[in-house]
Amino acid sequence: MKNDIHPDYHMITVKMTDGTEYQTRSTWGKEGDVMTLEIDPTAHPAWTGGTGRLLDAGGQVAKFNKRFGGLSLKR
Repeated sequence: MKNDIHPDYHMITVKMTDGTEYQTRSTWGKEGDVMTLEIDPTAHPAWTGGTGRLLDAGGQVAKFNKRFGGLSLKR
C-alpha cells in the first residue's frame, strides 16, 4: 500500500439548523472546525416528507413560468 495517499480524518463539529451539534470524523476542514448547515435532514421536505415549498425568487422556476406559463393542453 502506498504511503500518504489516504485523506486525513479528524474530528469536526456539525451544527444543525435547529442549533443542535454533534461531533464526527471527516476529511472536511481541519481538526476542531465547525460545519454549519443551511439545510439538513431535520428541516428539508425531501427527508421529512413535508409539503413545504422551496422558494425560488427569480430563479429557474420563475423564468420557466414566465416563458411557458401561457401554454396549456386544452382541447
